Amino acid sequence: MSSFLEVEAQALAVVDRYLDAINARDTDAIRDAFNFPHLRIGPDATLTRYEQPSDYSFDSFFSRTGPDGWDYTKWDESRAVFASEKQAHIAVEFTRYRADGSVIGRFFSLYVVTLQDGHWGIQFGSGNG
Repeated sequence: MSSFLEVEAQALAVVDRYLDAINARDTDAIRDAFNFPHLRIGPDATLTRYEQPSDYSFDSFFSRTGPDGWDYTKWDESRAVFASEKQAHIAVEFTRYRADGSVIGRFFSLYVVTLQDGHWGIQFGSGNG
């Protein structure tokens, strides 16, 4: 049985790996960070369910990044707000930046990180980011 601290450390590492993959625009690493199916809440509160990594469109994701969107993200704070043997809820406050270093905004998300088939991954993320 895993302790809260062990689960918290593993879940925080998954979330950090996800951030690194986003900042590097590394689609393979982003896919690897997710367990599927993956649920996503959009800004208009619509719920999208992705059954497989191939269903997760990076075209839309990357169209919001780069020269006309945000360039990179930094975690301001990430902490576990719940942990059990196979799941942790990670609250993250983060800042998005343009390429010139100017701040676009600060946001909050909650990631549910689960252990599934021996693989820790983000199963669900929501927020205004």
